[in-house]
Amino acid sequence: MTRQAVTVLGATGSIGQSTLDVIARHPDRFSVHALTAHSRVDALAECCRLHQPEVAVVGTETDAVRLRELLAHSAAATEIRFGPEALVAVAEAPEVDQVMAAIVGAAGLASSLAAAYAGKRVLLANKEALVMAGPVFMDAARRAGAELLPIDSEHNALFQCMPAGYAAGSQAAGVRRLLLTASGGPFRERVPASLAGVTPEEAVAHPNWSMGQKISVDSATMMNKGLELIEACWLFDVPPEKVEIVIHPESIIHSLVEYVDGSVLAQLGEPDMRTPIANGMAWPERIESGVASLDLIDRAQLRFEAPDPQRFPCLALAAEAARLGGTAPAVLNAANEIAVAAFLDRRIGYLAIPDIIETTLAAVPSVAVDALDEVLAADGEARARAEELLVSYAV
Repeated sequence: MTRQAVTVLGATGSIGQSTLDVIARHPDRFSVHALTAHSRVDALAECCRLHQPEVAVVGTETDAVRLRELLAHSAAATEIRFGPEALVAVAEAPEVDQVMAAIVGAAGLASSLAAAYAGKRVLLANKEALVMAGPVFMDAARRAGAELLPIDSEHNALFQCMPAGYAAGSQAAGVRRLLLTASGGPFRERVPASLAGVTPEEAVAHPNWSMGQKISVDSATMMNKGLELIEACWLFDVPPEKVEIVIHPESIIHSLVEYVDGSVLAQLGEPDMRTPIANGMAWPERIESGVASLDLIDRAQLRFEAPDPQRFPCLALAAEAARLGGTAPAVLNAANEIAVAAFLDRRIGYLAIPDIIETTLAAVPSVAVDALDEVLAADGEARARAEELLVSYAV
């Protein structure tokens, strides 16, 4: 068996760490070509010691110097690079077979897109790549013959429930609707009026998943699910009205596909990202992931409910951006990133997040997307507008 060389973009995050765990379980199948991190140099050094990549990439020259010092006496003969160009280089390197795209937010767009242009198997955990630049990304993947495997647990579940031979970006025959499940986050039962005083610590305390701060806040607002709706439209070639969000507090059913004959197929499993990661890395085969077996008797009950639009206004904003199309999803994502960062820095309150997104969406007109330049221009304009709005919501 020929080993697959893997680049892990965002190696120190939760997805990156789970990916490295799966790789370590299958040394006969996978090898690590490159690991990247922006500024978590100490954590990346430890990853390099354990997995001995050929290349490691950090954000700045200062971080690169620090990483060299940390690895000076290590057995790992790792080449150390830094900067955005180095990220792109390890994503498109000819010796790489698979790229785990797990850099959070717009920062991961260029490297994820580079992997698609290079015809790699792209393990897409960076949903913003499709949210911001869906037309460009899907066109690049088609032209280069890239294999696009969704790693978000929900989209991977949908992928697993699609017909045999289905390829991302092609509409599966007979699908009536896609059902994306959501835990509801930490505020699923909170009275909407009580959310004004929410702290960053409360917002990142996810009941089921261990995630980074930004994505945890997105889960609390359910913007995460709104972004996933947009991503699902591109991955599965369906209009927004064919994607429905269902709150499922137990996070055991990861998503469902309903067919026109009345059949509903669901993918179930423990809430552990190693399942979709192993599925994407080995597809169409199945390999051991390290995830415990699901005990349905122990779980006993699975609940479902509709999301409350007053508690989760970000869902409607994302659906509107999906309907508008063009650069609207990029504007939505940019405004959300600015607002969430400000909330985590305690510069604005929790309820200011959807207000800033809504105002930015209204202020920045949507235009058609033919190339990455239009996406980046809209992203920049939206960030500038959202930054201006922060003053009005300062706490």
